Amino acid sequence: MVLLGTVINCVSIVIGTLFGMFLQRIPERVKTTVLQGIGLSVFILGIQMGLKSEQFILVILSLALGGILGELWGIDHKLNLLGKWLENKIGAKDEGTVAKGFVTATLIFVIGAMAILGALDSGLRNDHNILFTKSILDGFTSFVLATTLGVGVIFSAIPVFIYQGSLAIFATQIDKWIPPKLMELLIIEITATGGIMIIAIGLNMLGITKIRVANMLPSLLVVSLFVTVLYFWPILP
Repeated sequence: MVLLGTVINCVSIVIGTLFGMFLQRIPERVKTTVLQGIGLSVFILGIQMGLKSEQFILVILSLALGGILGELWGIDHKLNLLGKWLENKIGAKDEGTVAKGFVTATLIFVIGAMAILGALDSGLRNDHNILFTKSILDGFTSFVLATTLGVGVIFSAIPVFIYQGSLAIFATQIDKWIPPKLMELLIIEITATGGIMIIAIGLNMLGITKIRVANMLPSLLVVSLFVTVLYFWPILP
C-alpha cells in the first residue's frame, strides 16, 4: 500500500494532539518553556538542513523569488483564513489559537527532508520506514504543540496527507521522468531551502520574529526549477 506510511503519519499527529489536549491545563509558564524548547530545537534542525546546500546561491535566489510569489498569492493569509474558518466550525473560544496551531504545525510537519524522502521511498520502493520514523517524531511534536497551541494542531494532518500522499503516488512513476542524479540534487537543495524556512519557524516560536513563513513555500518549487535547469544546462561550476 503506497499510502501506508502517510496514513500512519497522519494518525500519529491526531493521536499526539489528542493526548496533548489533556495536558492543556498545565501552568502557563510551563507551556511557555515547553514552546521555547521546541522553538530552539526547530531552529537547530533548520540550521542542519540549511547547511546541506551545495549551491547556496540557488537557495538565496529561490527564497527571494519564492517569497515574492508567496506574497503575491497571499499563501500565509489564505492559510490563516482557513484556520479561522476551522475555528468558527468547531466553536473555539480563543480567537486565533486554532489558526496559529494549524499553520505552525503544518509548516513543521510538511517542510523537511523526511517528508520528501519518506514519501519518495513509499512510492518508489514501497518502503515506509522513513515515514514510520517521522510518525514517531511528529506524534511527539504534535503532543507538545497541542499543550501550548491547542486543537488547531490536529488539522495539520490534512495537508500532511495531501502533500506526502501526492508525492508518494507521483513517485510510483518518477523514475520514468527524473534521472537518479537529478533527484539527488533536488533533494539536497530542497532540503536546504526548507531548512531556512524551518529556522524562521523556530524564530517565530521563540517570539523573536513574525516571519510569514508560508509565503516562502513557493521557494521549494523555484529551487526545484533552478536545479533542473542547471542539471540539463550547467552554468555554475
